[in-house]
Amino acid sequence: MSPGDGNDDDLYGGTGQTRTRLPDGGQGDVYGGAARRPARSSSRSLITVVGVVVLLIAAIAFANRGDSSSDDGAAKKPDTSPTAPTGTKPVTSGFAHDKQGAQSAAANYAVALGSAEMFDKNRRHAIVDSVYAPDVAADRQASLDKVYAQEAFLSSIGLNSDGSAPSGSKFVSRIIPVGTKTMKFGSDSATVDIWYSSLFGLAGTDTKNPVSESWFTNTYELRWIGGDWKVADFQQKDGPVPVGRDQRASTADDMAKAVEQYGGFTYAR
Repeated sequence: MSPGDGNDDDLYGGTGQTRTRLPDGGQGDVYGGAARRPARSSSRSLITVVGVVVLLIAAIAFANRGDSSSDDGAAKKPDTSPTAPTGTKPVTSGFAHDKQGAQSAAANYAVALGSAEMFDKNRRHAIVDSVYAPDVAADRQASLDKVYAQEAFLSSIGLNSDGSAPSGSKFVSRIIPVGTKTMKFGSDSATVDIWYSSLFGLAGTDTKNPVSESWFTNTYELRWIGGDWKVADFQQKDGPVPVGRDQRASTADDMAKAVEQYGGFTYAR
């Protein structure tokens, strides 16, 4: 595919088993360039920079504080609550008939097609009918039903034959869009790349398929049909994959709680 409109800066990806990419053990630059040592700075310069940053943060906080006083002189604390994973969309209209609208559609369709709901037959049918163009939805529905009905496939990712998670575990399948780019755009068609991170696996103490992170780029072929963008086809490739930080993995309980307490995004851009 040759980019057409690649200079424009401007929810679900493919199915299948995810893979974890580990960084190479070499000493060179992981992006192919020569490794460079960061320049050293004196203690005095560091103190000066830290002081400026602290003052800047304080000034921004003061400027945005506003009048937080109440009648009794006590500051009111904002109400807090976790984002409920209800799947309710915050908008009721379709996507805009422009490049940004096409990017929004691709990002949101990727999230839906990569969600755990795709492992439930009724929810999967609803998603496919909503996301794909009418002339390809039926064929896509049949092919996806075959994949998700395979006990070998479900067993390989640690799920029961009906697509449910084993007792004591929580199935996680989420796509987190990082960025989008319009490759081609026309009055009734668009090609959009979406770069994203994928969380996939089982959060459970005895699972052999723990939640892991992968990176992919999907290329969506979109068509403008009935006043909205619809998926005609897509392709997937690995990466770009960033270097993983040396962070301690969370416990299975913490991961399961996070999935339950933090709802996934249903609208982008």
